[in-house]
Amino acid sequence: MIELEDVSQSYGGGDLLSGISLRLAPGTFHFLTGPSGSGKTTMLRLCYADLLPTAGRVVLFGQEVRELSRDGVAEARRRIGVVHQDCQFLDHLSLAENICLPLTVAGRDAGVADLKDLMGWVGLAAQANALPPSLSGGERQRAALARAIITSPDVILADEPTGNLDWDMSLRLLTLLAELNRMGKTILIATHDMHLIRAAKSQVQARVLRIKDRRLQLAGADL
Repeated sequence: MIELEDVSQSYGGGDLLSGISLRLAPGTFHFLTGPSGSGKTTMLRLCYADLLPTAGRVVLFGQEVRELSRDGVAEARRRIGVVHQDCQFLDHLSLAENICLPLTVAGRDAGVADLKDLMGWVGLAAQANALPPSLSGGERQRAALARAIITSPDVILADEPTGNLDWDMSLRLLTLLAELNRMGKTILIATHDMHLIRAAKSQVQARVLRIKDRRLQLAGADL
């Protein structure tokens, strides 16, 4: 689905990532770890064509990113849901309208029943008409997940999705991501929280990857 082949990424004349190879197969679950500044966010951006690699190849759904037209990139991105670390919303729109934005941009409408089911699934049915400034951190992160999956993507990429949450809310978000994986979605979570990775043991079979010295390593056996 998503493949990085001998990818390197440079900033300011120096390599941040070097010789990275990774294949995200359908229905797999991955954690990506590494210290702050090691390149976790950059690697996620490469995975959804927000960056072009300095060297190497990024292949999305069988097509090399450099060969895709602008429309081709947009089509590939619709198959990838992204949960950003700092989730941004339009404060003048209701939560339901914010969640539907990816469909609005694509010229599609969300069915009322489908939207209601999705907001109920993430535990936000009662906040459908709320404005983003009134939401808690946990509610914002669950809303960000709902927005990322409103288009029914094949892959979900999450960048430190629990970084600003308490432990109970972190586990709740992890449970939602594990449920998505059981539905056949491919999941890649960038996190520095080893407690979260250990807690995933009872819910998913995951591969743990680590960025160290600009390279990608397998951090251990399956959880």
